[in-house]
Amino acid sequence: MNASRLEAFSDGVIAIIITVMVLELRQPAGATFHALRATAPSFFAYALSFVEIAIYWINHHSLLKTVKRLSAGVLWSNLHLLFWLSLFPFATAWMAENHFSRDTVATYGVVLVMAAVSYTLLLFSIMRDYDKDSTLRRAIGRDFKGKWSLGAYLVSIPLAFAWPWASVALFVAVSVTWFIPDRRLEEAISESTLSE
Repeated sequence: MNASRLEAFSDGVIAIIITVMVLELRQPAGATFHALRATAPSFFAYALSFVEIAIYWINHHSLLKTVKRLSAGVLWSNLHLLFWLSLFPFATAWMAENHFSRDTVATYGVVLVMAAVSYTLLLFSIMRDYDKDSTLRRAIGRDFKGKWSLGAYLVSIPLAFAWPWASVALFVAVSVTWFIPDRRLEEAISESTLSE
């Protein structure tokens, strides 16, 4: 198997995840704007999750461009990431249907934590094939953005039990941080096409 096949498989899974999420959107109970307003929690949860999934998809695409060889560790790490991403429709629908109640927001936070951890494991699995001075390792550096995101997600879980909307604000803040794709990988790819 080559990296393009792994990317195509992952793209297919992510497309299905987004499709399932949109199918979970609650339909308005009537044909008025007032009825449409009642679906706001569902739409907001969907939009938040769509952005989260899109961020993973964009960065996953860039990361797979750096793959030198597909080891079993890379394959399993990728599947681990896809597993946690596949839980987004469930967590999103539960959170929306219960109007962002504390348990549902905490659960959504757990899914975000585990997706971030699994992406980090995939990154480490790929970097294992590179020297310490490789372009990829230099591009990743200390990964402040990744560590900050994981820390914010971890804080969001206990915070959800006291102030669920503060946790949601953290989710949005992390999404805004990652809204612009991770340029470190893009620069590393263009610098040397990672042929080290």
